[in-house]
Amino acid sequence: MQYRVFVWIPQGKKPLERPKCRWDYNIKMDLKAVGWTGMGWLELAQDKDRWQALVNVVLNLRVP
Repeated sequence: MQYRVFVWIPQGKKPLERPKCRWDYNIKMDLKAVGWTGMGWLELAQDKDRWQALVNVVLNLRVP
């Protein structure tokens, strides 16, 4: 049995890999999840107090 597994050649095509998610894409998706429609996330990140409040909201969404 081990020999058959060792010499087996898969048939068909290998599925394409899904695109890699970038960290900025995750930030945009989190902002969309909380309904943020204000300024862009780069400008928002420069405002320390608002950014921290938003991070806390997003983290609370991910806690089961």
